[in-house]
Amino acid sequence: MSAHRIAYRKGLHEIAEGVHAWLAPDGGWGLSNAGLIEGAGSTLLVDTLFDLPMTREMLTAMASVTDRSPLRHAVNTHANGDHCYGNALLPAGTVIHAGPHFDDDLHEVPPALLAQLMTAELGPVLGPYLRRNFGAYTFADIPVRGAEETVTAPTTLEVGGRAVEVLPLGPAHTRGDVVVWVPDARTLFAGDLLFIGGTPMIWSGPVENWIAACDRMLALDPVTVVPGHGPVTGPDGIRQVRDYLTFLHGYAVSSIAAGRTWQEAAAVVDLGRYATWGETERTVANLYAAYRSLDPATEPITLLELLTAMAGWQRP
Repeated sequence: MSAHRIAYRKGLHEIAEGVHAWLAPDGGWGLSNAGLIEGAGSTLLVDTLFDLPMTREMLTAMASVTDRSPLRHAVNTHANGDHCYGNALLPAGTVIHAGPHFDDDLHEVPPALLAQLMTAELGPVLGPYLRRNFGAYTFADIPVRGAEETVTAPTTLEVGGRAVEVLPLGPAHTRGDVVVWVPDARTLFAGDLLFIGGTPMIWSGPVENWIAACDRMLALDPVTVVPGHGPVTGPDGIRQVRDYLTFLHGYAVSSIAAGRTWQEAAAVVDLGRYATWGETERTVANLYAAYRSLDPATEPITLLELLTAMAGWQRP
């Protein structure tokens, strides 16, 4: 099935034989995709969602498949909450696989922290920004469930006689990104190594690693690619993200050479064709991450300081 024929509407879509994608338009903050891969009598889930109501809705929709082929494995592509806060709803006995640093990163930004931020007095810029992007989600009383198995090298899981590969490609978006590859369907679940229609977000980097991860995904020669956010795509979607990262890296290098700080670089950046993507304020965080990897003298800032810089950014 051509990726371009898969409608971008909320719900469960069969995108290849026995391979399903859960899509969540419009792909903005917290609206992430997930996947379900069925073998003979068992299934593997790729990611849960940002809160328990959203995850419960997804798992209910997937019951038409999981009632006949129960969940045996789950893979969290990384530790951002919109891909793992729903883990507590997975059936007992489901083995959760994730990349390096998953549990550490999950406990560093647990659901309780986001619940606190939704009601905290954070000033006239950051407070409204966070509530606008995250206020619709329910973060209170979410039990944190981490991974049982850490994936540090390419790993093949057997799902009802079907081979499913878990490939660690981080650090890039986060410290421990993994992707899920279904060879017999030539289908790739890329997690947040791909944002389609939205600006990628670099929490970790370095940018060069993410560019290399794009090359490794392209080398798989996928037909269908499910991004962490946005519509189902194909190899062209990977190339679009790679091009953006290459642009960002080059701009950071030239800005450092010109003596600009990352804040000054963000204030004058010309995004060109990427200006039409959603969440363009992430460019601020991306330049900070690029500077941190390129220039060790860059002063570190806190998460709240970074979010405040994004919230207050005015596109040139």
